[in-house]
Amino acid sequence: MRLFGLIGFPLGHSFSQKYFSEKFAREGIADARYELFPLENIADLPALLAQHPDLCGLNVTIPHKETVIPFLHELDETARAVGAVNCIKIENQQLKGYNTDVTGFEKSLKAVDGGRWTVDGERRGGDSGWWTGGGEGWVGALILGTGGASKAVAYVLKKLGIPYRFVSRNPDSENQISYETVHRLPSTVYHLIINTTPLGMSPHTGTCPDLPFERLSSQHFVYDLVYNPAETLLLQRAKARGCTVKNGLEMLHLQAEAAWEIWGS
Repeated sequence: MRLFGLIGFPLGHSFSQKYFSEKFAREGIADARYELFPLENIADLPALLAQHPDLCGLNVTIPHKETVIPFLHELDETARAVGAVNCIKIENQQLKGYNTDVTGFEKSLKAVDGGRWTVDGERRGGDSGWWTGGGEGWVGALILGTGGASKAVAYVLKKLGIPYRFVSRNPDSENQISYETVHRLPSTVYHLIINTTPLGMSPHTGTCPDLPFERLSSQHFVYDLVYNPAETLLLQRAKARGCTVKNGLEMLHLQAEAAWEIWGS
């Protein structure tokens, strides 16, 4: 029996076990099962592997997408470029890391409104900087959060030619800005907002990123990687302002299928 699973902490929010269990039943895959492995400390990964020698593959979620890398023997080219891993293939006791969040997010983003949000990344102003040009600055994206998932999102946006800035409570690099700065920006310089933080995730459904919702409109697309609940407070507030909105469920399905292909379905 081949064993697959998910590591992260906490895992109460995860749909992965249900998704793969239903997939195995639906497709008549009788020699595989999927389990959840709550792992608070990534240093416990070797012990988990020793305890389950039949493990063939793992998905990786918060907070281990970056900290798991030192425990791997090899990285796929995309995972190395991103600097984060959400999928591990285990073969002959060798662990190879991949990033299927990239595949899931790119396909999911392109599926919205015929992909029009993926071609709005043109530079529309002078060379003074993307947030200083008012309505004539760069039309780009804000990535809320700086964790492992944010790196996959940034990789896709860069590939698509969409300029972006990370938004952090404690910005510590040139490519990061604070939420206070976002409140000062003209809303015309960003059309795409992607939440990669766990804010709003069940059971903390009353939490929400601090955005200037009063300035959002139908010209904005708000994508929340959170999928439980299906409509977070962020999406509710953005929807009320006329924004296009989408949650991360489709991305979850797409990255899960990409993981299954990697594991050698």
